[in-house]
Amino acid sequence: QVQLVESGGGLVQAGGSLRLSCAASGSIFSIKAMGWYRQAPGKQRELVAAITSGGSTNYADSVKGRFTISRDNAKNTVYLQMNSLKPEDTAVYYCSIRFQMWSRPEWLDYWGQGTQVTVSS
Repeated sequence: QVQLVESGGGLVQAGGSLRLSCAASGSIFSIKAMGWYRQAPGKQRELVAAITSGGSTNYADSVKGRFTISRDNAKNTVYLQMNSLKPEDTAVYYCSIRFQMWSRPEWLDYWGQGTQVTVSS
């Protein structure tokens, strides 16, 4: 059993900031990568940002310079600091991890339930 608990979404005016958190727990042996995806109404889910256990990061072009992903490996928690938010950032944001369970060699993907971020103009 694995749990991802997301928090930090909400309603903010354009130009404002929000910080998302996602804490992973359960039968986790190792986490290779943690990331945030988003899905706006009528659009496909897209990668926002990801971070590996070693700290390497990857960002969507649309959020570079505005969003920062970070990770606390000891707490199995990933954060997404979102600054200078725009109405087009409005979406449901999903946390995702690639991990190994105890006694199983394969890497697995797991998704959170999602948290709504709404940016008003």
